[in-house]
Amino acid sequence: MTALYSSAEIRRMEQAALSQLPPYTLMQRAGKAAAEAAISLLPGSAHKARILVLVGPGNNGGDALEAAAILTESGAEVVALLPVDMTSQPPDAANALSRAARAGVHFMPPEQFTTIDGIKWSLVIDGLLGIGLKRPLDGALRSLVATVNTFTSPLLALDIPTGLDAETGMVVGPDGISIIADATVTFIGDKIGLHSGDGPEYAGKVTVAGLDIASRQLLPSQSALNAPELFSSNLQPRARNSHKGSFGSVAVIGGAGGMAGAAILAGRAAAKSGAGKVFIGFLDAAPSYDSAQPELMCRHADDIDLATATLVVGTGLGTSPPAHAILVKALQAQSHLLLDADALNLIAVEPGLQQLVAQRSLSVYPKRLTVMTPHPLEAARLLGISTTEIQSDRLAAARSLAQRFNAVIVLKGAGSIIARPDGYAVVNPTGNPALATGGSGDVLSGICGALLAQGWSDWHAALGAVWLHGCAADMLVSQGFGPIGMTAGELIPAVRSLLNELTKK
Repeated sequence: MTALYSSAEIRRMEQAALSQLPPYTLMQRAGKAAAEAAISLLPGSAHKARILVLVGPGNNGGDALEAAAILTESGAEVVALLPVDMTSQPPDAANALSRAARAGVHFMPPEQFTTIDGIKWSLVIDGLLGIGLKRPLDGALRSLVATVNTFTSPLLALDIPTGLDAETGMVVGPDGISIIADATVTFIGDKIGLHSGDGPEYAGKVTVAGLDIASRQLLPSQSALNAPELFSSNLQPRARNSHKGSFGSVAVIGGAGGMAGAAILAGRAAAKSGAGKVFIGFLDAAPSYDSAQPELMCRHADDIDLATATLVVGTGLGTSPPAHAILVKALQAQSHLLLDADALNLIAVEPGLQQLVAQRSLSVYPKRLTVMTPHPLEAARLLGISTTEIQSDRLAAARSLAQRFNAVIVLKGAGSIIARPDGYAVVNPTGNPALATGGSGDVLSGICGALLAQGWSDWHAALGAVWLHGCAADMLVSQGFGPIGMTAGELIPAVRSLLNELTKK
């Protein structure tokens, strides 16, 4: 399991390690890891490679200087830009500056900074600012980052790309700018912001250099990166002596006029994700059957037995009085429950429904929490804040929703966040812009409903569904089916293939 840490946790672990090590040891380790990562990005060896190193104040700049010294000793032609006064550095960074000078690193004076775009660099290393950035880049630093982002050479960020918030994964500032890296080597532990929000686009491929810190100095983490190992206990081959009743029933409730497709997509996803039986309860007149998936049992919502199936409520539900009435019945039913789309919109405007959700796991079904799958706008409505506020700290928003509704929350988006009421959260690394299409969320709901019906816990079902949903999109894009123009329905057979692959003996 890959643990994710906050900046405060990283600093605490760093200080614990520094107190037990000789001075400069940790910086030497970081520089060595950075140099190795840099060499891996070069098309050939380091010999004669032209490498530009952007050096900032403090220890992040010190790590960059140590890497610059190692690369110079490996035969590279290294130029270091020092855009700030380096005369009052912390001891380790000052040591790195002296070592880089002795190694023969060329220090470019500020008056020559404008010439860097006229040189063909083999690699650029970003060691400007570390994890503590809270203000948007401006002035000369902003101009430098903008210039570097136009280069075609590979770009390696140290710890986190300059301009990116390590906590939220967002570029700092409403009109902010950040280094766009091809790869990031991050130190001590992985950072939440590298995997959520803008993080995946700006950080590139992330590797973690633990710097040989003793395990006793590592803190227990309150978040992690999603992976099959987190839900693998549920990935068991099916027994030969099984039947459709062995794999549960899903009832999708939604499909109001003009939105029947949403419920059908969720139902098809549930069927092909392994549910034994799938019902679709339509708010309006139900079609006789789904011609593309005749196994689905189409009925009017009022004719669905809400007590005998896992309920997926909200896909194409609408916000009419009948929609409200069926939602109340679902909240009162003693069934596993996933809430999405219009179910969330109805809940957002009515305190009574919010109370029903929050009390469900205690009074109605003690062994299971409700699963809620909002996108940022729905999350904003549920919390009574703006979408901008949600996106500015997605992790905090997901945790707040989980606590408020005593539910497992899936906050959808780049680096979807799965959070539970005790504050533990998982960031999902799979997925791509192909998922930004109508119906994608309905498919996710159907997948999660099927896993719940097959006996997965609320937490494991949410983790598994989000990972599979994103991985299916990644697989389809790798095969040339996106990201442009991929439709939600195409995800469904890909998810089925992944599930079967994961459950092989």
